[in-house]
Amino acid sequence: MPPGAVAPGTFGDRAATENVGGRCQAASLIDVLIPDSKQRRSAGFVRIRATARMPEEMYAVGPRRIAPLARAVGDTARTLSRLADVRALVAAVVQQKKCTPAMLAAELDDGPVQGSALLRIAVDDVYAGTRSNPEADLHDLIRRAKLPVPEFNPKLYVDEEFIGSPDAWWQFAGVAAEVDSSEYHLSPEDHERTLSRDRRMRKYGINVLHFTPRQIRTQPGEVISTIKSALAAANFHPPRSVRARSATAVASPDGRLASPGTR
Repeated sequence: MPPGAVAPGTFGDRAATENVGGRCQAASLIDVLIPDSKQRRSAGFVRIRATARMPEEMYAVGPRRIAPLARAVGDTARTLSRLADVRALVAAVVQQKKCTPAMLAAELDDGPVQGSALLRIAVDDVYAGTRSNPEADLHDLIRRAKLPVPEFNPKLYVDEEFIGSPDAWWQFAGVAAEVDSSEYHLSPEDHERTLSRDRRMRKYGINVLHFTPRQIRTQPGEVISTIKSALAAANFHPPRSVRARSATAVASPDGRLASPGTR
């Protein structure tokens, strides 16, 4: 099959996920979906995937027909063996606003159960509000330690003033946690934005904690101890009310609002 040719089916998986910067292993492969009634063999960089669930909608990219992104993410995730890889893929498409959590949940429900365990965890993560692997690791750590579960990535306001969107937020205590990943804080401009956000939050009495992904992975006891101390010492009486708009209220494919409880 020459490069760019389309088998009696549609390109999916890695071809579609790479178009939006999705991260996955074995990116040199292109998966081609064909009806399971057809017989074709994989060759070279093209891997044939026979399916009884051909996409009803496809998108033309030059001579190729591309599967919907949620389907491509689901199919790709079911081939991966590491939770970190599945989380990175799911977080990337949600972070870039290419898929909503509801779209991924619909694909999870419609697709095969086999191979979907890691995808289910990753979709639950984004429903909880996490938007990166390190944030999901922090979520796991907090749950294992049986600490109060925070909101992830809420938007904080005082009256109509937006003051920040911390990675984790404990409203009752006025405690915020930030995961300082170098992936998102490489430039001086990014660093200045982080400092400016910290100043705005501290102006209203918010205690801002900072952790690196490495600390979360290698020093979990210290991270939990720091959070515990901050929550225990909380005396949150801001000069004006701080309200949080939750990141877990998301739009479903038909435009209605959906939340983890309405899936």
